[in-house]
Amino acid sequence: MHVDRPPRRTVAVLAGLSCLFLPLLAHVPKATAATADRAPGAGSPAATATAVGPGAMAAAPYEYLGWGNPQKPADVMVATGVKWFTLAFVLSDGTCNPKWDGDRALTGGSDQAAIDSIRAAGGDIVVSAGGWSGNKLGEKCSSASALAGAYQKVIDAYRLKALDIDIEDTEFAKATVRQRVVDALKIVKTRNPGIVTYVTMGTTPTGPDANGKDLIERGAAAGLDNDGWVVMPFDFGGHTGTMGAATVSALDGLKAAVKSAYGYSDDAAHRHIGVSSMNGKTDESDETVTTTDFRTILGYAQQHHIARFAFWSVNRDRACGSGGDADACSGVSQSPYDFTRIVVQYKG
Repeated sequence: MHVDRPPRRTVAVLAGLSCLFLPLLAHVPKATAATADRAPGAGSPAATATAVGPGAMAAAPYEYLGWGNPQKPADVMVATGVKWFTLAFVLSDGTCNPKWDGDRALTGGSDQAAIDSIRAAGGDIVVSAGGWSGNKLGEKCSSASALAGAYQKVIDAYRLKALDIDIEDTEFAKATVRQRVVDALKIVKTRNPGIVTYVTMGTTPTGPDANGKDLIERGAAAGLDNDGWVVMPFDFGGHTGTMGAATVSALDGLKAAVKSAYGYSDDAAHRHIGVSSMNGKTDESDETVTTTDFRTILGYAQQHHIARFAFWSVNRDRACGSGGDADACSGVSQSPYDFTRIVVQYKG
């Protein structure tokens, strides 16, 4: 949805409410830090990091630190046992240059301090670039090599082991930009052997739409060894049954699309897909994602060893007070971190 506040994935609009665990398993892929003077495309081919489950990295809920009253990540870690967070969002500053929300420097500020606190407590981060609102790097960078360079600035700033591209709105809608993102990620994988990459997109209840399928097919055609093609199973524009069942249906459709494009076995295809749900009330009046739905998703993830189980967001993982903001609370009756405590059970 288009919103007036700083860029973020979504905002719920229901009346009155408009208002991840265990130590990182030994098989978690380790990234090699890239040096600033290496040119895109340099280095050895990226390691395949999907033969086994990805461990604690697989459960990394989103937290948005750009506005409002976000919880301190270290406090969330103590309360829930979560070790990894997906921090959102890195955007363009109007040029092919990455900044938090398009206006806060990557290093030296509050975002850096939050990341330092997570690592000091034994955790780590995935950085997410994109989201619904704001200027997208995929559009502001004029070539795949330039876009890869922008992503590399983020990787270098934080010595990242994982990068998420949350491709939405106009960045998702343009075929040339979808191709640019794919080609840039292939460069990133080459420059940073072992780095984990996720591509996160919207979905229908039966799987990716035409743009989503095209993006996956472009990835396969380019030889992009993407670790997780991830769908956001909400804001469907209509669905039947529970949100948990709709999510399973969307994941089955995603698995089929990835299997078809890459020629994977069923097991390999499952290990290359992921889910990023939304807790509680979504943007649509007929959608409420409950803890029961989250347990359904957890069961699917555990059965199939999918690449990722995340959700939007830690900020929302608490009940609303009077006049509560819907990007700061779930809109449902809950105890703090009920949803995070389910996600943190996923070990890859």
